[in-house]
Amino acid sequence: MPSLTLPDIAPLLTWYPTAARDLPWRKTKDPYRIWVSEIMLQQTRVEAVIPYYFNFLDYLPDVAALAAAPEELLLKLWEGLGYYSRVRNMKKAAIAVMERHGGVFPRTYEGIRALCGIGDYTAGAIASFAFDLPYPAVDGNVMRVVTRLCGYGKPITDPAVKKEITAAVAAAQPKDAPALFNQAIMELGATVCLPNGEPKCGECPLSPVCAAHRAGKETDFPQKTKKAPRRVEKRTVLLLRDGARVALVKRPAKGLLAGLFEPPCLAGFRSAEEIAALFAAVGLTPLRVAPLGEARHIFTHIEWQMTGFEVILPEGAAAKLDTCAAFLPNGLFFADREELEQRFALPSAYRAYRAFI
Repeated sequence: MPSLTLPDIAPLLTWYPTAARDLPWRKTKDPYRIWVSEIMLQQTRVEAVIPYYFNFLDYLPDVAALAAAPEELLLKLWEGLGYYSRVRNMKKAAIAVMERHGGVFPRTYEGIRALCGIGDYTAGAIASFAFDLPYPAVDGNVMRVVTRLCGYGKPITDPAVKKEITAAVAAAQPKDAPALFNQAIMELGATVCLPNGEPKCGECPLSPVCAAHRAGKETDFPQKTKKAPRRVEKRTVLLLRDGARVALVKRPAKGLLAGLFEPPCLAGFRSAEEIAALFAAVGLTPLRVAPLGEARHIFTHIEWQMTGFEVILPEGAAAKLDTCAAFLPNGLFFADREELEQRFALPSAYRAYRAFI
Protein backbone atom coordinates (compact mmCIF):
# COMPACT_ATOMS: atom_id res chain seq x y z
CA MET A 1 0.00 0.00 0.00
CA PRO A 2 1.23 3.54 -0.70
CA SER A 3 1.99 5.82 2.26
CA LEU A 4 -0.75 8.13 0.97
CA THR A 5 -4.24 6.62 0.92
CA LEU A 6 -7.36 8.11 -0.65
CA PRO A 7 -10.68 7.97 1.20
CA ASP A 8 -13.67 6.08 -0.23
CA ILE A 9 -14.26 7.50 -3.73
CA ALA A 10 -17.37 5.43 -4.60
CA PRO A 11 -19.64 8.53 -4.66
CA LEU A 12 -17.42 9.99 -7.38
CA LEU A 13 -18.26 7.15 -9.76
CA THR A 14 -22.01 7.69 -9.45
CA TRP A 15 -21.61 11.48 -9.73
CA TYR A 16 -19.66 11.48 -12.98
CA PRO A 17 -22.19 10.04 -15.47
CA THR A 18 -24.67 12.84 -14.79
CA ALA A 19 -22.17 15.65 -14.18
CA ALA A 20 -19.71 15.07 -17.02
CA ARG A 21 -19.34 17.63 -19.76
CA ASP A 22 -20.30 16.53 -23.28
CA LEU A 23 -16.89 16.49 -24.96
CA PRO A 24 -16.24 15.00 -28.42
CA TRP A 25 -13.23 12.88 -27.45
CA ARG A 26 -15.32 11.13 -24.78
CA LYS A 27 -17.48 9.61 -27.52
CA THR A 28 -14.74 7.47 -29.03
CA LYS A 29 -12.45 4.57 -28.13
CA ASP A 30 -10.14 5.35 -31.05
CA PRO A 31 -6.66 5.74 -29.48
CA TYR A 32 -5.57 8.15 -32.23
CA ARG A 33 -8.41 10.58 -31.53
CA ILE A 34 -7.95 10.29 -27.78
CA TRP A 35 -4.23 10.93 -28.23
CA VAL A 36 -4.87 14.05 -30.32
CA SER A 37 -7.23 15.41 -27.68
CA GLU A 38 -4.90 14.69 -24.79
CA ILE A 39 -1.93 16.40 -26.43
CA MET A 40 -4.03 19.43 -27.37
CA LEU A 41 -5.42 19.69 -23.85
CA GLN A 42 -1.95 20.07 -22.34
CA GLN A 43 -1.64 23.71 -21.24
CA THR A 44 -4.83 24.62 -23.16
CA ARG A 45 -8.44 25.19 -22.09
CA VAL A 46 -11.10 22.73 -23.23
CA GLU A 47 -13.17 25.44 -24.91
CA ALA A 48 -10.21 26.52 -27.02
CA VAL A 49 -9.30 22.95 -28.00
CA ILE A 50 -12.64 21.78 -29.43
CA PRO A 51 -12.50 23.62 -32.80
CA TYR A 52 -8.82 22.73 -33.22
CA TYR A 53 -9.62 19.09 -32.50
CA PHE A 54 -12.24 18.86 -35.25
CA ASN A 55 -10.16 20.81 -37.77
CA PHE A 56 -7.05 18.72 -37.09
CA LEU A 57 -8.97 15.48 -37.61
CA ASP A 58 -10.56 16.79 -40.80
CA TYR A 59 -7.09 17.24 -42.30
CA LEU A 60 -5.33 14.35 -40.54
CA PRO A 61 -7.92 11.65 -39.72
CA ASP A 62 -5.49 8.88 -38.78
CA VAL A 63 -1.92 8.04 -37.84
CA ALA A 64 -0.85 7.52 -41.45
CA ALA A 65 -2.03 11.00 -42.45
CA LEU A 66 -0.22 12.57 -39.49
CA ALA A 67 3.00 10.70 -40.25
CA ALA A 68 2.96 11.96 -43.84
CA ALA A 69 1.93 15.56 -43.10
CA PRO A 70 4.41 18.33 -44.00
CA GLU A 71 5.55 20.44 -41.05
CA GLU A 72 4.12 23.62 -42.56
CA LEU A 73 0.63 22.09 -42.45
CA LEU A 74 1.11 20.81 -38.90
CA LEU A 75 2.15 24.22 -37.65
CA LYS A 76 -0.76 25.90 -39.43
CA LEU A 77 -3.25 23.45 -37.90
CA TRP A 78 -1.70 24.13 -34.49
CA GLU A 79 -1.56 27.91 -34.96
CA GLY A 80 -2.68 29.63 -31.76
CA LEU A 81 -2.47 26.57 -29.50
CA GLY A 82 1.13 27.27 -28.53
CA TYR A 83 3.77 24.82 -27.32
CA TYR A 84 4.44 23.74 -30.90
CA SER A 85 6.88 21.03 -29.85
CA ARG A 86 3.75 19.03 -28.98
CA VAL A 87 2.67 18.63 -32.60
CA ARG A 88 6.22 18.05 -33.81
CA ASN A 89 6.53 15.21 -31.29
CA MET A 90 3.19 13.84 -32.46
CA LYS A 91 4.51 13.55 -35.99
CA LYS A 92 7.61 11.72 -34.71
CA ALA A 93 5.39 9.37 -32.75
CA ALA A 94 3.13 8.78 -35.75
CA ILE A 95 6.14 7.87 -37.90
CA ALA A 96 7.21 5.41 -35.20
CA VAL A 97 3.73 3.84 -35.19
CA MET A 98 3.91 3.41 -38.95
CA GLU A 99 7.45 2.01 -38.95
CA ARG A 100 7.50 -0.08 -35.77
CA HIS A 101 3.85 -1.07 -35.28
CA GLY A 102 2.64 -1.48 -38.85
CA GLY A 103 0.42 1.60 -38.60
CA VAL A 104 -1.54 0.18 -35.64
CA PHE A 105 -1.53 2.28 -32.47
CA PRO A 106 0.09 0.33 -29.59
CA ARG A 107 -2.38 -1.38 -27.28
CA THR A 108 -0.14 -1.66 -24.20
CA TYR A 109 0.83 1.01 -21.70
CA GLU A 110 4.51 0.34 -22.33
CA GLY A 111 4.09 0.63 -26.10
CA ILE A 112 2.15 3.89 -25.76
CA ARG A 113 4.59 5.34 -23.21
CA ALA A 114 7.53 4.67 -25.54
CA LEU A 115 6.19 7.04 -28.20
CA CYS A 116 7.78 10.47 -28.55
CA GLY A 117 6.07 13.19 -26.53
CA ILE A 118 3.98 10.81 -24.40
CA GLY A 119 4.61 10.83 -20.67
CA ASP A 120 3.12 8.88 -17.78
CA TYR A 121 -0.12 10.88 -17.68
CA THR A 122 -0.87 10.71 -21.41
CA ALA A 123 0.03 7.03 -21.60
CA GLY A 124 -2.30 6.28 -18.69
CA ALA A 125 -5.10 8.32 -20.22
CA ILE A 126 -4.88 6.61 -23.62
CA ALA A 127 -4.43 3.13 -22.11
CA SER A 128 -7.48 3.51 -19.89
CA PHE A 129 -9.80 5.49 -22.20
CA ALA A 130 -9.09 3.52 -25.39
CA PHE A 131 -8.31 0.04 -24.06
CA ASP A 132 -9.77 -0.05 -20.51
CA LEU A 133 -6.36 -0.87 -19.05
CA PRO A 134 -5.94 -0.21 -15.30
CA TYR A 135 -3.44 2.64 -15.31
CA PRO A 136 -3.79 5.98 -13.52
CA ALA A 137 -3.80 9.30 -15.38
CA VAL A 138 -2.48 11.90 -12.95
CA ASP A 139 -2.51 15.50 -14.17
CA GLY A 140 -2.70 18.81 -12.33
CA ASN A 141 -6.44 18.43 -11.74
CA VAL A 142 -5.98 15.01 -10.15
CA MET A 143 -3.10 16.15 -7.94
CA ARG A 144 -5.20 19.06 -6.70
CA VAL A 145 -8.12 16.77 -5.84
CA VAL A 146 -5.88 14.26 -4.04
CA THR A 147 -3.97 16.84 -2.00
CA ARG A 148 -7.24 18.37 -0.82
CA LEU A 149 -8.92 15.05 -0.11
CA CYS A 150 -5.96 13.92 1.98
CA GLY A 151 -4.84 17.25 3.38
CA TYR A 152 -1.49 16.48 1.80
CA GLY A 153 0.94 19.37 2.19
CA LYS A 154 4.06 18.31 0.30
CA PRO A 155 4.90 20.40 -2.81
CA ILE A 156 3.48 18.79 -5.95
CA THR A 157 6.33 20.22 -8.01
CA ASP A 158 8.60 17.59 -6.43
CA PRO A 159 8.79 14.54 -8.77
CA ALA A 160 8.89 12.19 -5.76
CA VAL A 161 5.62 13.68 -4.52
CA LYS A 162 3.97 13.14 -7.89
CA LYS A 163 5.07 9.49 -7.77
CA GLU A 164 3.51 9.13 -4.33
CA ILE A 165 0.24 10.67 -5.49
CA THR A 166 0.24 8.47 -8.60
CA ALA A 167 0.71 5.36 -6.46
CA ALA A 168 -2.21 6.40 -4.25
CA VAL A 169 -4.45 7.01 -7.28
CA ALA A 170 -3.47 3.64 -8.77
CA ALA A 171 -4.36 1.89 -5.50
CA ALA A 172 -7.76 3.59 -5.38
CA GLN A 173 -8.60 2.92 -9.03
CA PRO A 174 -11.25 0.19 -9.54
CA LYS A 175 -9.67 -2.39 -11.81
CA ASP A 176 -13.00 -3.04 -13.51
CA ALA A 177 -13.64 0.65 -14.29
CA PRO A 178 -10.30 2.42 -14.87
CA ALA A 179 -11.58 4.77 -17.57
CA LEU A 180 -14.61 5.81 -15.52
CA PHE A 181 -12.43 6.49 -12.48
CA ASN A 182 -9.81 8.47 -14.39
CA GLN A 183 -12.41 10.56 -16.19
CA ALA A 184 -14.36 11.17 -13.00
CA ILE A 185 -11.48 12.41 -10.85
CA MET A 186 -10.17 14.57 -13.68
CA GLU A 187 -13.64 16.05 -14.26
CA LEU A 188 -13.99 16.80 -10.57
CA GLY A 189 -10.76 18.78 -10.64
CA ALA A 190 -11.68 20.61 -13.84
CA THR A 191 -15.24 21.65 -12.90
CA VAL A 192 -15.66 21.49 -9.10
CA CYS A 193 -12.35 21.29 -7.21
CA LEU A 194 -11.13 24.41 -8.99
CA PRO A 195 -7.57 25.77 -9.03
CA ASN A 196 -8.28 29.49 -8.78
CA GLY A 197 -10.71 31.01 -6.32
CA GLU A 198 -13.01 29.04 -4.09
CA PRO A 199 -13.75 25.42 -5.07
CA LYS A 200 -17.41 24.43 -5.40
CA CYS A 201 -17.48 22.24 -2.31
CA GLY A 202 -21.28 22.34 -2.17
CA GLU A 203 -21.38 20.44 -5.49
CA CYS A 204 -18.63 17.96 -4.63
CA PRO A 205 -19.62 14.32 -4.05
CA LEU A 206 -16.48 13.84 -1.94
CA SER A 207 -16.79 16.86 0.35
CA PRO A 208 -17.91 14.71 3.35
CA VAL A 209 -14.59 12.81 3.22
CA CYS A 210 -12.34 15.71 2.18
CA ALA A 211 -9.74 16.61 4.81
CA ALA A 212 -9.16 20.13 3.45
CA HIS A 213 -12.90 20.86 3.38
CA ARG A 214 -13.43 19.62 6.93
CA ALA A 215 -10.61 21.92 8.09
CA GLY A 216 -11.84 24.85 6.00
CA LYS A 217 -8.47 25.01 4.27
CA GLU A 218 -9.33 24.01 0.70
CA THR A 219 -7.29 26.81 -0.87
CA ASP A 220 -4.19 25.84 1.12
CA PHE A 221 -3.74 22.88 -1.21
CA PRO A 222 -1.90 21.94 -3.31
CA GLN A 223 1.44 23.27 -2.12
CA LYS A 224 3.93 24.40 -4.77
CA THR A 225 7.51 25.57 -4.62
CA LYS A 226 8.08 29.14 -5.79
CA LYS A 227 9.12 29.54 -9.40
CA ALA A 228 12.07 31.65 -10.43
CA PRO A 229 10.99 35.05 -11.81
CA ARG A 230 10.52 35.19 -15.57
CA ARG A 231 13.06 36.97 -17.71
CA VAL A 232 11.53 40.06 -19.34
CA GLU A 233 12.31 40.85 -22.98
CA LYS A 234 11.22 44.15 -24.53
CA ARG A 235 10.46 44.01 -28.27
CA THR A 236 9.30 46.41 -30.95
CA VAL A 237 7.08 44.63 -33.46
CA LEU A 238 7.18 46.00 -37.02
CA LEU A 239 4.30 45.37 -39.41
CA LEU A 240 6.13 46.30 -42.60
CA ARG A 241 3.84 46.79 -45.58
CA ASP A 242 4.70 46.90 -49.24
CA GLY A 243 1.32 47.38 -50.86
CA ALA A 244 -0.99 44.57 -49.71
CA ARG A 245 1.85 42.37 -48.52
CA VAL A 246 3.24 42.12 -44.99
CA ALA A 247 6.80 41.21 -44.01
CA LEU A 248 7.52 37.98 -42.13
CA VAL A 249 10.63 36.20 -40.92
CA LYS A 250 11.06 32.56 -39.92
CA ARG A 251 12.34 31.92 -36.41
CA PRO A 252 15.35 29.62 -35.87
CA ALA A 253 14.84 25.86 -36.13
CA LYS A 254 15.56 25.40 -32.40
CA GLY A 255 14.49 27.23 -29.28
CA LEU A 256 11.42 29.29 -28.43
CA LEU A 257 8.68 29.13 -31.12
CA ALA A 258 11.10 27.18 -33.32
CA GLY A 259 10.38 27.30 -37.04
CA LEU A 260 7.35 29.59 -36.79
CA PHE A 261 6.85 32.84 -38.68
CA GLU A 262 6.61 36.26 -37.09
CA PRO A 263 6.74 39.94 -37.99
CA PRO A 264 10.27 41.36 -37.84
CA CYS A 265 11.13 42.71 -34.38
CA LEU A 266 13.70 45.05 -32.92
CA ALA A 267 15.19 44.57 -29.47
CA GLY A 268 13.98 47.06 -26.89
CA PHE A 269 11.27 49.69 -27.18
CA ARG A 270 11.66 52.10 -30.12
CA SER A 271 9.73 55.25 -30.93
CA ALA A 272 8.12 56.05 -34.28
CA GLU A 273 10.83 58.63 -34.88
CA GLU A 274 13.61 56.12 -34.20
CA ILE A 275 12.06 53.57 -36.56
CA ALA A 276 11.61 56.15 -39.34
CA ALA A 277 15.23 57.24 -38.90
CA LEU A 278 16.52 53.66 -39.22
CA PHE A 279 14.84 53.22 -42.60
CA ALA A 280 15.62 56.74 -43.80
CA ALA A 281 19.31 56.15 -43.09
CA VAL A 282 19.37 53.43 -45.78
CA GLY A 283 17.28 55.38 -48.29
CA LEU A 284 13.86 53.87 -47.51
CA THR A 285 11.92 56.69 -45.90
CA PRO A 286 8.58 55.20 -44.78
CA LEU A 287 5.34 56.73 -46.00
CA ARG A 288 3.89 56.21 -42.54
CA VAL A 289 4.91 54.92 -39.10
CA ALA A 290 1.83 54.45 -36.92
CA PRO A 291 1.65 53.02 -33.38
CA LEU A 292 -0.41 49.85 -32.87
CA GLY A 293 -0.33 49.77 -29.10
CA GLU A 294 1.37 47.66 -26.49
CA ALA A 295 0.95 43.95 -25.73
CA ARG A 296 2.35 41.31 -23.44
CA HIS A 297 2.78 37.56 -23.78
CA ILE A 298 3.91 35.20 -21.04
CA PHE A 299 5.83 32.02 -21.74
CA THR A 300 6.90 29.58 -19.04
CA HIS A 301 10.20 31.30 -18.30
CA ILE A 302 10.07 34.48 -20.40
CA GLU A 303 7.74 37.46 -20.62
CA TRP A 304 7.59 39.47 -23.84
CA GLN A 305 6.65 43.11 -23.44
CA MET A 306 5.88 44.50 -26.89
CA THR A 307 5.08 47.74 -28.61
CA GLY A 308 3.92 47.61 -32.23
CA PHE A 309 4.14 49.91 -35.25
CA GLU A 310 2.73 49.73 -38.76
CA VAL A 311 5.42 50.82 -41.21
CA ILE A 312 4.18 51.53 -44.72
CA LEU A 313 7.10 51.46 -47.12
CA PRO A 314 7.36 53.12 -50.55
CA GLU A 315 6.17 50.98 -53.46
CA GLY A 316 8.77 48.42 -54.47
CA ALA A 317 10.74 48.81 -51.25
CA ALA A 318 10.63 45.04 -50.64
CA ALA A 319 13.32 44.56 -53.29
CA LYS A 320 15.68 46.88 -51.41
CA LEU A 321 15.32 45.51 -47.88
CA ASP A 322 18.72 43.82 -48.01
CA THR A 323 20.07 47.32 -47.33
CA CYS A 324 18.38 47.10 -43.90
CA ALA A 325 20.29 44.02 -42.82
CA ALA A 326 22.01 46.01 -40.08
CA PHE A 327 18.78 46.27 -38.08
CA LEU A 328 16.24 43.85 -39.60
CA PRO A 329 16.38 40.04 -39.13
CA ASN A 330 17.85 37.89 -41.90
CA GLY A 331 15.54 35.98 -44.21
CA LEU A 332 12.77 38.58 -44.28
CA PHE A 333 10.15 38.12 -47.01
CA PHE A 334 6.67 39.43 -47.87
CA ALA A 335 3.42 37.44 -47.86
CA ASP A 336 -0.05 38.34 -49.07
CA ARG A 337 -3.29 37.82 -47.16
CA GLU A 338 -4.07 34.42 -48.69
CA GLU A 339 -0.65 33.07 -47.72
CA LEU A 340 -1.06 34.41 -44.19
CA GLU A 341 -4.43 32.70 -43.82
CA GLN A 342 -3.62 29.40 -45.52
CA ARG A 343 0.07 28.75 -45.18
CA PHE A 344 2.12 30.56 -42.55
CA ALA A 345 1.58 29.81 -38.85
CA LEU A 346 1.92 32.87 -36.62
CA PRO A 347 2.45 32.42 -32.86
CA SER A 348 -0.35 33.46 -30.51
CA ALA A 349 2.20 35.77 -28.87
CA TYR A 350 1.29 38.25 -31.61
CA ARG A 351 -2.46 37.91 -31.11
CA ALA A 352 -2.83 41.61 -30.25
CA TYR A 353 -1.46 42.54 -33.68
CA ARG A 354 -3.13 39.84 -35.76
CA ALA A 355 -6.03 42.03 -36.87
CA PHE A 356 -3.55 44.57 -38.24
CA ILE A 357 -1.51 41.82 -39.93
